[in-house]
Amino acid sequence: MQSSANDRLFMPIILGSDENAYGTARLFREICGVKPLLVCTRGLIPTVYSSLFTLKTIEGFDTDDVFCRELLKLLSEYKKTYDKIVVVPCSDYYLSLLSRHYDSFSGLIENKFIPRALLETLDTKDKFYALCEKHGMDYPRTYVAAPEERLSAADSIPFDFPIVVKPENSNASEYLHASFEGKKKVFFFDDKESYIKTMESMNRSGYKGKIIIQEFIGGGDDSMRVVNTYSDAEGRVRAVCLGQPVLEEYAPKTLGNYAAIISRKDRALCERIKKFLEDIGYVGFGNIDMKYDRKSGRYLMFEINPRLGRSSYFVRGAGLNMMKVLCDDAVFKMPYSCAYGEEVSLWSNVPKSVIFKYVKDESLKKEARELIKSGKYSRTLDCAEDFNLRRFMWIKRYYLGQYKNFKRFYFEKNK
Repeated sequence: MQSSANDRLFMPIILGSDENAYGTARLFREICGVKPLLVCTRGLIPTVYSSLFTLKTIEGFDTDDVFCRELLKLLSEYKKTYDKIVVVPCSDYYLSLLSRHYDSFSGLIENKFIPRALLETLDTKDKFYALCEKHGMDYPRTYVAAPEERLSAADSIPFDFPIVVKPENSNASEYLHASFEGKKKVFFFDDKESYIKTMESMNRSGYKGKIIIQEFIGGGDDSMRVVNTYSDAEGRVRAVCLGQPVLEEYAPKTLGNYAAIISRKDRALCERIKKFLEDIGYVGFGNIDMKYDRKSGRYLMFEINPRLGRSSYFVRGAGLNMMKVLCDDAVFKMPYSCAYGEEVSLWSNVPKSVIFKYVKDESLKKEARELIKSGKYSRTLDCAEDFNLRRFMWIKRYYLGQYKNFKRFYFEKNK
């Protein structure tokens, strides 16, 4: 970064309190001369007892009225001291709130966010896949079922079991507050009977959203790919980083989140993603999930999350600091250029022994060991500069919980 924080003071405000929020605070620590402000409804384990930021909890901050009122007060107050303010949402609902109410904060936030119409397209899977179709991006065969069609869909889908089922928007308030036996973010069904049983349970919960039914794409966790990006206000992609997940999480509430990622270099794939994002007018951070289909040799796009995700700290090991990219653009107005993650490194959110026990590919386990041995290894929550005994004990307990989660919930997905 050519300019320093002391030359033109700026304040980062982080919205959220999960691993993503903590990783974001670590990234700002590298480039910013002030502590970021972290705002959330309640503190979570990843951000407890930390000295990397100033924590402010606000009851009801994830609701429209409270969010608009309280964020406007914070922005107005900090604007008295700091020349510029950047805001980084670390969850879908905070991003949605910012996108919907951005005009309420006119002139107070330097960075821009995804347009509301495009956000609604990405959130609605059938509209999103129509967008992929239009721009030549491959995606799994998909069937969209309305609430009244959930049970009959078992006989209507144009492909065979096994299948993958997702709520139309797993982060929508209606689904987050729905309660039923077997609830997950993503469901895997090997047969019609297990599908029907879960759908009957979902129907009793009163959840009224659509469900997305997709063909299961063969391959284990290591067939997945994740791409993290940043696009400026003109829709130009300024950073792209590719990762190969080698292990996912399996606890119901976190199923599908990545537990370990090796950053990869594939300029052709990155350029294809870059063109797609620029063609659709994407703005802000992006977190793209894809899967490599060995049968067809194609990368199939699952979704675009319009913010960085819990695993996004893997990008730092690839040689990029996404908060630096943001500030170079929005704060320091540096000329356009696009950076790519070029270094190979291992990131994880689980103990090393979990990786070596549950990663099935021996070559990937060997590579992971070599990366750890050579110091090319990181975990979001392991920040030596933020050490204190209380935090150490909480984080240790957090990692110990991963042993239990994998022992209880792990299952083979490689069909």
